Parts: sequence; C-alpha cells; structure tokens
Amino acid sequence: MRFSKYLRDKLYAIVLSLIAFGILLLIFFAFKVDNGVIMASLFVLGTLFISLFLIDYLRKKKFYTDLLSNIEVLDKSYLVLETLVKPEFYDGELLYQALYEINKSMSENVNKITEQWHDFKNYIEMWIHEVKIPLATLILIINNHKDKFDKKVQTQLKRLEDYVDQVLYYVRSENAEKDYLIKETDLSKVIKNVGLKNMDDLLENKIDYNARNVNVKVLTDSKWLEFILGQIINNCIKYKRDIAGSYIKISVRDEKNKTTLIVEDNGIGIKESDLKQVFNKTFTGENGRTKGKSTGMGLFIAKNMCDKLGHKIEIESALNKYTRVYISFSKDKYYEVLK
Repeated sequence: MRFSKYLRDKLYAIVLSLIAFGILLLIFFAFKVDNGVIMASLFVLGTLFISLFLIDYLRKKKFYTDLLSNIEVLDKSYLVLETLVKPEFYDGELLYQALYEINKSMSENVNKITEQWHDFKNYIEMWIHEVKIPLATLILIINNHKDKFDKKVQTQLKRLEDYVDQVLYYVRSENAEKDYLIKETDLSKVIKNVGLKNMDDLLENKIDYNARNVNVKVLTDSKWLEFILGQIINNCIKYKRDIAGSYIKISVRDEKNKTTLIVEDNGIGIKESDLKQVFNKTFTGENGRTKGKSTGMGLFIAKNMCDKLGHKIEIESALNKYTRVYISFSKDKYYEVLK
C-alpha cells in the first residue's frame, strides 16, 4: 500500500481540511487573536490532523499489505482469509466480511461440485464395468469362431475395448488416491501381460515384440503400469513404418538410485517440434493427422498416471528412425517401509 496513492484517495478530505484551516485563520484575524495563540493553535491542529492521517494509514497499510503479499505467496489464493487478522477499521471489516461470505459461498459450491463429480465418477466406473462384460463376451465369441467373422470386426472390438479402458483409467487417475497400490512388482510379468493382450495386433502388423533382461522388480502399481505400457505399445503398433523387420524392443537399465524401463520401436518417429507436446491433452501432432484414428489422450493419461505413481516418463525420437520411451522407477526407501 503506497502512501502517495493513499493521499490521492484522501484528496477530498485533505482539501476540505485545508479550507477549514483557512477559514479558521480568517476568524482568528477577524477577532484580532494574538499571533502567538494563532501559531500555537495551528500547530496543535496541524499535528493532530497529520497524526490522524498517519495512524489511519499505518493501520490500513498492515492489513492491505498482508492481504496482497499473502495472495501472491499462496498457491490457492482463495485461502487468504485464513492468513489474515480481522481489522479494526470499518472499511477493512467490510472487506473481511465480504471475503468471508465469498469464501463460504465458494466452499459450498466446491463441495457440491465435488459431490457431483464423485457421483459421476462412480457411475462411469460402474457403467464401464458393465460394458466390459458384453465386450469380453463378444471378443471371446469371435476368437472361438474366427472363420465366421471378418477380421475387421475383431479389430473394431479391440479398439472399443482399448477406448473403454482409456476412459476407466482416465477417471481413476483424476482422483487416484484410493485407486492404486504401490508394491513390489515384477516387470517381466507386466511386459508379458501387455504382449499377450496385444498379440493379435502384433502378429497382424508383423512386429517383433522383444523383451530381454527384464526380470527386475520395481515399486509400482501393476495394473496401472500395464495400462501405461499398453498405451505405449499401442502407439508403437499404430505408428509403425511399412517396412520389413518392424520391432518393439523392451529393456531395463538398473542403476543405483533408479530403474528405467525402455521401450524402443523403429516406426515413423515423431517430429522434433512435436516432442515437447506429446504428453499434452488431446495433442495428436503430425502423426495424428497423417495416420488418423488418434485421440491424443493415451500418452496424456500415461503421463498423468506416472506422476501420480511417482514415476518419470520421457520420450525421444528421430523421424523415420526410432522412438524411445523411458519410464523411471525411483528406489525410494519410503516405499520399502510401506510394502
């Protein structure tokens, strides 16, 4: 709170006070009051006037300075009221009360929206689980009668199943605290499960799915990691090059402080300008426009889930050469205590 702006705000009061001083001075002269008395009176009144302004300024300065500085410091500025002492000047009390009412109203609305979100989330999860039953049944029927169904039917059902899983994990990742369990997980089992789930697509696209030296245990949630790895493998399949010898190589680099899962393919790669945005929500980039059938949600959800699990996911690529995805698992003693 600047003193110059405070004075500007009090300009009318200052002008009126000076006019009052002028009138008083004229009255003193009219009644031929002694000069000494005039000077003493003006000094006392002037001192009182300045003191009142300074006291008022200092009281308000502390409150408003605390208000503005706390808003800048807080991540959630709407909590600023909790950091303030209720002021003792009237306009400050009005502002404090207004902030209280605004905060109360916002909290009620947030609680209402949160409750609605939880209800919607529970409904979506229930709906997805119900939908997965007939989907699984259809897939099983087609697998048992492949001669009676066109391959395109199986492909579309697989896509539908993937999108349903994507919605499920997206909803869970947005409110993840109760939906995952960190424990010691064998990477080789996760990699095997993802390979089996995508076996038909890998065979159809003639992609060699190769995993070596992956018998390593990390601290993660196995189901979440399967989904994350599944999104990466789906992208490897979707963006393969039309060449012989297409592959997906999976390896593990085990270091002192971390374990890194590396997924590499020799597909069409990613443009350098797109690399920084591949984890952005709904970003499809150049590949999404040329290949199509991309929502831009897979890697976004994967990144979101890695952040929740405390993992780090990175990606590097060279156009028409390779793409490598790195998922790093920290060897955290805190997790070891809880397992």
